[in-house]
Amino acid sequence: MHVDAMTMPQPLLEVADLARRTQTAGFSGLLFTETGRTPYLNAAVAAQAAPGLELSTGVAVAFPRSPFVTAATAWELQEAAGGAFRLGLGTQVRTHVVRRYGVDFEHPGPRLRDYVLAVKACFAAFRTGKLDHRGDFYSLDFITPQWSPGPIDVPDPKVDIAAVNPWMLRMAGEVADGIHVHPLGEPGYIRRHVLPNRAAGAEKAGRSPDDIAVIVPVMTIVGDTDEERQRERELVRASMSFYGSTPNYAFIWDEAGFEGTTARIREKQKAGDFAGMAAQITDDHIAAFATESTWDGLADALRSKYDGVATRLVLYNALADREWFTRYGEVAQQLS
Repeated sequence: MHVDAMTMPQPLLEVADLARRTQTAGFSGLLFTETGRTPYLNAAVAAQAAPGLELSTGVAVAFPRSPFVTAATAWELQEAAGGAFRLGLGTQVRTHVVRRYGVDFEHPGPRLRDYVLAVKACFAAFRTGKLDHRGDFYSLDFITPQWSPGPIDVPDPKVDIAAVNPWMLRMAGEVADGIHVHPLGEPGYIRRHVLPNRAAGAEKAGRSPDDIAVIVPVMTIVGDTDEERQRERELVRASMSFYGSTPNYAFIWDEAGFEGTTARIREKQKAGDFAGMAAQITDDHIAAFATESTWDGLADALRSKYDGVATRLVLYNALADREWFTRYGEVAQQLS
């Protein structure tokens, strides 16, 4: 099992040191989210600073960038990383895409499917000089040597997508190389939805489900005393309330036995009561959706929970503390 550390993109002058520390600590790779800073520049610096470290975007926002621009960026990163880069893409939500990025968001699922196929068509064009993708949302049919990065000596980048609902999961199984599971994706949800829908999509495309990675971010609560774990528990509670406020994810709570959680969180959110949002996440929620352990027991706890359902684990809060980062790296080595 590969184990990555998750980070928000950092100021570029800090990325090289972070990448080297991640590699030295024993993680398989470093996964960059996309927030106020873009993940691609961080990945470029990391590729130069820590050769051999696996790098991924988890996830980059797709629609504001043309498929060709995304493909060319991923192509250069794959070359720089020696074949160790994964392109993770997601739709984001309507408000961000329309009001912050200023681009269309209609039919996001089918649009992302077409986007992935367009990106892969660009990869093929960089090797062959022929670009021919005609989809429902993107049509690309012109390339010349001057405007192509040309072939590289490593395989095409893997293209992973963020998926939550059954349609998106089936689509990922059909056209993508990996699935970024949502941070609320506990093992029961993965078994009920991710694995069977991945298999259905793969069967439709004549592929093996094993060829599509399942990339799972895990929230951990670790410490050798209850006091240490309590601090972590409150950080996880706040994170879960943030993710749990999105209506599209309500069914995950409901199916796990916590019906109405999203509605209660949103009621507090509308009132601007952030402490009240976190208070809707009980210790029972945390026990079901996070992994709590002593340091000596963490590797076994993660293995027993995610063996057979995850290809890659992404440690959500490994970077919260510099000392803990080293200890998380030791756990990553045990799992890898």
